[in-house]
Amino acid sequence: MVSNLNVSVVKHIAHKFKQLKQMGLVIVTAVIFSGIFAIGQASAAQYSPNFKGTEITEFVNIVGKNLKKTMIVDPNVRGKVNVRSYDLLSEQQYYQFFLNVLEVYGFAAVEMDNNIIKVIRNKDAKTSSIPVVGNSSNVAGDEMVTRIVEVKNVTVRELVPLLRQLSDQAGGGNVTNYDPANVIMLTGTAATVNRLVKIIERVDRAGDQDVEIIKLQYASAGEMVRIVEAMNKPSGGKAGQPTFLIPKIVADERSNSVIVSGEVQARARVSRLVKRLDSELETSGNTRIYYLKYAKAEDLVKVLNGVSKTIASEEKSTKTKSRNSSKSETSIEAHESTNSLVITGQPDMLLSLESVIRQLDVPRAQVHIEAIIVEVFESDGAQLGVQWYSEAGGFTQFTNGPASLSNVAGAGKAAESTKGEFVPALLNDNNEVIQEGYYKNETKGDYTLLAQVLGSVSGGMFGVMKNDWGAIVQAVSSDTNSNILATPSITTLDNEEAYFLVGQEVPIITGSQTGSNNSNPFQTVDRQEVGIKLLVTPQINEGNGVQLTIEQEVSSVSGATGVDISINKREIKTSVMVENGATVILGGLIDEDVQESVQKVPLLGDIPFIGHLFSSTSNSVRKRNLMVFLRPTIITDAQVMNSMAKEKYNFMRADEIRKQEEGLSLMSDEHLPILPEWNDDLSLPPSFDEYQDTLQKEKQSKAEQLDENND
Repeated sequence: MVSNLNVSVVKHIAHKFKQLKQMGLVIVTAVIFSGIFAIGQASAAQYSPNFKGTEITEFVNIVGKNLKKTMIVDPNVRGKVNVRSYDLLSEQQYYQFFLNVLEVYGFAAVEMDNNIIKVIRNKDAKTSSIPVVGNSSNVAGDEMVTRIVEVKNVTVRELVPLLRQLSDQAGGGNVTNYDPANVIMLTGTAATVNRLVKIIERVDRAGDQDVEIIKLQYASAGEMVRIVEAMNKPSGGKAGQPTFLIPKIVADERSNSVIVSGEVQARARVSRLVKRLDSELETSGNTRIYYLKYAKAEDLVKVLNGVSKTIASEEKSTKTKSRNSSKSETSIEAHESTNSLVITGQPDMLLSLESVIRQLDVPRAQVHIEAIIVEVFESDGAQLGVQWYSEAGGFTQFTNGPASLSNVAGAGKAAESTKGEFVPALLNDNNEVIQEGYYKNETKGDYTLLAQVLGSVSGGMFGVMKNDWGAIVQAVSSDTNSNILATPSITTLDNEEAYFLVGQEVPIITGSQTGSNNSNPFQTVDRQEVGIKLLVTPQINEGNGVQLTIEQEVSSVSGATGVDISINKREIKTSVMVENGATVILGGLIDEDVQESVQKVPLLGDIPFIGHLFSSTSNSVRKRNLMVFLRPTIITDAQVMNSMAKEKYNFMRADEIRKQEEGLSLMSDEHLPILPEWNDDLSLPPSFDEYQDTLQKEKQSKAEQLDENND
């Protein structure tokens, strides 16, 4: 019992001692903080911060109280601070000390306009309302800012990746570029942003390049640029000199000058080379060969001959050059096999002709023309007629129906058979019939005329005959609808005529001549193109305008006439100005035709209701809408041409796939053709080593399969 009591007393004393110890630590901490506050109060602008194992939220609150600022702390801001300063800090230094501590522990302070400071995580600071500062700002330290820097001499797209390596991208730093204005937007601490701005200013000055114009006296500017560019190309696949030391060289054909842009050393090197090459030729007679890339050599010969004659006449009019120009003439010949020009003449003449060749030997744009022809035709008709006949004589006949009564009666009469004299049957003595009786000279009726008459009948026709009277009733109703859509298209070079035809050649008799005995007539036949025609000559003007000279024709065979066939023809000839990719209407026709034909017996045909029995009425209504549209598209490069070809190709392939899905009703679907998938990539055949490796792998796989089968 005594021992247990002693143990409990000891535990109670130890617990009390522990509580006293904790209270002592609290008192010591309070004394320390009170010392800090006392120092701050003794000198209003002096601070001596000392924090050990302090919660960061408590640290923020103490600083906010000292600086008299409202602090808002993000719930994600956690941790303890261990920091001490042995120097007395001013208010500004104390605030920078506060920012430095937050930056070290991965946090940032965003100062608002209403004397409120938000303490958030470093990576969230770049999306917050950070102040945007300019060139005159004196913000420094670890305060979060955003700054926009304008770059004048280098490309921001190439500079930004380098700056990102020097910025704290994982924290609150961010570097972005805006290409249209060539500016860089920097976000981060003021110290980091100022350092990046200094780097940008030095790089931007290093990229500052000047321009020098070198006037040539003897050489050609274009040829000189070609030589200098060939000198600057790296040889042997090795990397040459740095990019900023390679000058940019452009030829000005108008003034025969070379424009050089780049660093001072690069410009000086090119200038020395150009001036040494710009020397007068030693010989007076020269022959040069110009290989053409786009123009035809035989087409340029006429132009160059005219230019050379004009230049020679101007030189003869000048006294100082009349002697030299009379010594030799200029010879210009075309070599068709290599599409080149061979020119012999004076150096100044060669220089002038070379300038003309260079301006004429340029790639020509192409124009893709699409014509859309839309025609909608509707036709409605109705006919009703009654024709009477009396055997005693007289009948009514109307010609606006399918068949007239006289034609029907004549055809019916021709179809009747005629019988001759009747020969009675022969009997034997037992009154048995030996031969049946028959009509002598019997003729059968001819149904040819009746077939022709009935063949011309459309609708319904029936006849009624009673005693000596007969009547024929004819009725027909017709309805015709047609919708024609044609989209011919063609591609041609600028200022080149193009012709497109989809149709057939129809023979037409142009003359006839008989022989001496009017037998074996000789006829001359000409063939005429019938279908959809498109003849166009495009001319690309400055900008996106295209001037088109167009001949559009749509023709078809309508039927035969008494002489020959008749052809329907719709043709447009015009010149229009169209913007690239725009659609223009070339012409149109809206036609409506209403016709009514009434034939009747006087007086009887005017009787209400009953008058229809003595009349024939025909009504027809026709409507036709015809429109022709056109759309040109300028093709300046192969990419546009390839895109248009791919679009048309995929359209045809999609239509073939649709037909295959629908299938054939009486045949197998395997007979339907399908275009392969569009593939504009060039696939090269395998090399010899690759082919051998493929064969070796195939042999090895076959051997492994045989081993598996044997097992």
